[in-house]
Amino acid sequence: MSDTELLLKPKSEPEPVRRLEVFTGAGRRRRWSSEQKARIVSETYETEETVSAVARRHGLTPQQLFGWRRNGRPRVGKAACENRAVFAPVVMDAAQPCAAVALASTHPIIEIVINGATVRIPPGIDAATLQTVLCAVRAAA
Repeated sequence: MSDTELLLKPKSEPEPVRRLEVFTGAGRRRRWSSEQKARIVSETYETEETVSAVARRHGLTPQQLFGWRRNGRPRVGKAACENRAVFAPVVMDAAQPCAAVALASTHPIIEIVINGATVRIPPGIDAATLQTVLCAVRAAA
């Protein structure tokens, strides 16, 4: 478009013909099934292509695909104690002069302190029971 076309013109002159686009089809809003979303998201992790390239190939915006990836991650929250590894600082106390020290030498016990609550873990405890106890202590704290 030239500068002269932007100037005001008297009404006697007809308007120049401009480009007109006609959209056909169902429109831009599409519905994706959970299986389709999962397949497209898995492509972003399995191939060495960028997320933007995968999005372009499927007619998506990169922001939409990043949103699907974010929604596919497990939620982490205090209320939902999940099956994931969590690291905590370990504090080693000096040897305690009591009868518990003699027992600890033959049967080592792990103590975990969470906000003032002490959980003593004997050897041989199964992971499911330990997880249930730690989730309950964490929720109560």
